[in-house]
This record gives sequence, C-alpha cells and structure tokens, in this order.
Amino acid sequence: MHLMNHAARIALAGAATLSFTACADDVLTTAPSLRVPSFAASAGLGGNGFEFTPLSSSYACTVSGGDPVNPVALPAGFAQTIIATEPQFADAIDMNTQNENGPDAGRYLYRASEGGISEVSVTDLQNLGPNSTKRFAFRADWEALDPVVWTPWGTILTAEESNASSKPDPDYPSAKAGLVYELIPNASDPSVLDRIIARPALGSKSHEGMRFDKQGNLYSISERNPGYIFKFRPDKKGDLSSGQLYVLKITSPTGDRTGEAEWIPLDRNAVKIDASVAADAVGATGYNRPEDVELATSTGNTHGSPNTLFVAVTGLAAPVDNRILAIDLREPAGGNSHSTAFVYDYVKVGLNATSDFTMPDNLALDPAGNIYITEDPGGSFPSKRRGDDIWMARPGNGPHSAAVSVERFGSLTDCDAEPTGIYWERGGDRLFVNVQHRGGDRLDKAVAIGRQ
Repeated sequence: MHLMNHAARIALAGAATLSFTACADDVLTTAPSLRVPSFAASAGLGGNGFEFTPLSSSYACTVSGGDPVNPVALPAGFAQTIIATEPQFADAIDMNTQNENGPDAGRYLYRASEGGISEVSVTDLQNLGPNSTKRFAFRADWEALDPVVWTPWGTILTAEESNASSKPDPDYPSAKAGLVYELIPNASDPSVLDRIIARPALGSKSHEGMRFDKQGNLYSISERNPGYIFKFRPDKKGDLSSGQLYVLKITSPTGDRTGEAEWIPLDRNAVKIDASVAADAVGATGYNRPEDVELATSTGNTHGSPNTLFVAVTGLAAPVDNRILAIDLREPAGGNSHSTAFVYDYVKVGLNATSDFTMPDNLALDPAGNIYITEDPGGSFPSKRRGDDIWMARPGNGPHSAAVSVERFGSLTDCDAEPTGIYWERGGDRLFVNVQHRGGDRLDKAVAIGRQ
C-alpha cells in the first residue's frame, strides 16, 4: 500500500486544463475543460449510455503519476472531473455505490477503502467542494474493504476481501476469512451512520462483487483460485441475519466450465467459518479469481433478460479465465427458487475481445445494456508503459448471446494505477470510477466521467 502525506491537500479540479500526449489519434491531445454536470443538473436525466469512437490503443505512460487532473484518457467528446481525492478518504478506494432509493436518492456516493485503513467514505454530489467528502463508517478490526452495495431496503453492505483474516471480528472469532457488514444509515440523513451489524450468514470468504436480484437474493464470489460464485437466499426477505448460502456447480458442460448448472446448498454453520472450504467439499465449479458481479437491479439495465448475472473472472493461467461470464438465472417473475442456471461466455479473447483485453476486474451496466469493464493487470512504471483500460461490451442479440463487440472506452494516464469501482450514476449520464494506487503524489482519485 502507498504511504501518503496527510498534510497534503489537492484542490478539486474545476476548469483546469492540462496538456498530455496520447498514443492514439482518437484520444484528445489537450484535456478538456472539466464541465461534468453536478448532481442537481444531472439527476433528472434518463440516461441512455455513451456513444463514442473507441480508443485504438492503451495510453502510453511517460511519467509516474500520469495526469493528476485528467487521470483517464477518453474519446473525443467526453470530460472528467475529480469529485474527491486523498486525503479526503483513506488509501486504496475500491467499489462505489449511491443511495439508490429513500431520502435524497442518488445524492450520496459511497466508496470502500481496502488500504491500511479500511473505511467507507461518502461524497455529497449535490454540494461538491473541499468539505463534501467525509468518513461514513470505520472499525479498527476491518481489513481490506472492497465491495459496497446499496440494499433494496435502504442500507449498505460492505465486506472484507481476505482469504485469511488477520484481524478477527471479536464477536465472530471463528471466521477464518472476510465477513460482510450491514451499515444502517440515519433514517433522515443517509450521509450519517447509525449502526453496523455483522452478517456472517452470508459467508466468511474473500468478498468482492455483490448484487441483489428482484427477489432479494444476494449474489457474490470468493476471490481465490479456485474461487466460487455464490447465492444467498434470506429466510425472510430483507433480513440478512439468517438464510441459505448456495454455490454454483456446472452439471452438464458445454465448454470450459460453462453450461447447465445447479445451485448447491451449503452447511449453514460451516459457511460462517469458511465458505470457500464448504464449497470445496461439495465439488463446486471453481474459477480463477472471480471478482465483481453485475445484475440489472442497481442503476443499469440489460438488453435482454433482466435475470442475467455477469461475473468478471481475472485469472490468466492455471486455469486460464480472463473473461466475463454471463449466468442465466432463469427466474420466473415473482419466483425465488433459482434451482438451476445456465453459464456462458460473454466476453473473452478470441470470441469477441482482442488479445490486449487483460484481467477484467470491475463491472457496471448502463441503461442501454452496455457493460463497462475495468482491467487490473498489475505492474508499475517504468517497467510498465501502458495504462490499464476501461472497456465497454455492447449486448448481443438473442438469449445466451455473447457481446457483439468489446471497445476501449478509456485508458489510465498513470501506469502505477488501476481503475476500480466503476458504477453508473443513478438516473443520470455519468460513469464513476476510482483511480487506485496512483504513482506521483500517491493520492488516489474519485472521478466522474460524462459527455462534454
């Protein structure tokens, strides 16, 4: 993790303009004036996704830290603004979510930090400025917070990305890996925390992506190799204190760990200790480092069935994954059994992606059914000379169809950094992304991207 000077202060970028050199003709060579709409201006937009000319290649990094005002190289016609920066939040910010319902819906943007200090911070998008970001939740025993997701009943889930806990929860010391925590905001002010509740029934494991379906089931993963895809069905909808955790198992293969599948129930007590070991015991289908998951129940939509779960699988070898899976949940309207599923490749090198599509990590759906994908190949400047990319996959036609195309939307100007926490704005036309592990001044950035 990067050390930072807590006395440093970076002014929020408003209309500053910097020049930078890009490696592709279709990337603007001069950064645009940052005129991304504020929450008040954009909240009423319906949101139709972005149309753009894809970047032809990754950004060629020439200095550690890249461009601190415009950290993402974008196609012509797009602009970015930094809405928060370290030290307004703790190091290594990861996932984002907004308050998707309830009082002032969409006004607040929450993010988890997975660095040495694990916290959830919040930004007031209606009143951006030096004091618009603050700590929302913190516990001294938290480690490596990665996911953050808004629940259908108006609370927030965050969780630890740890396969071997080094800071056990004092109330659940038998948990071997990371736990999920439910954060209860104040009923009248969602930027204020009322209380924190551990949810061990959701499984002790290395957590990243989490997403609810319309029936209140929660989908998640364990980030390891072999890592698994899970579903949690609460005993009572909206109550995460108890329920059944399932794991996905391919039963009739059609390819490399794709095809007909079933959800296998796991022992309720065993998952509170180590859900991955419980999944090992039932012969669940493993993948090489599953990370984020996405479903059309947050701020985006799917082009076809709303019951399609997307899963980013990062690993490059033993076994090779490096792909986005799609899972047909086969959920009839109003049902909740989810006994079977069908798994197929949605984005994959050689299928619809070029060879420079590398290690997909985070996912976000836009209102038009396009899915945005961030890369996490690792490495740093000067041995690494091209920035990590943000891709966009356009939906295919018909059931169980792969994406029709995979296009490069953005590329980091800093080869030390990675893009994380990609998230489409509720009711608007902006894409939020965090720039983590920055070089140069080492100050991570929370960025909003929109049309000029």
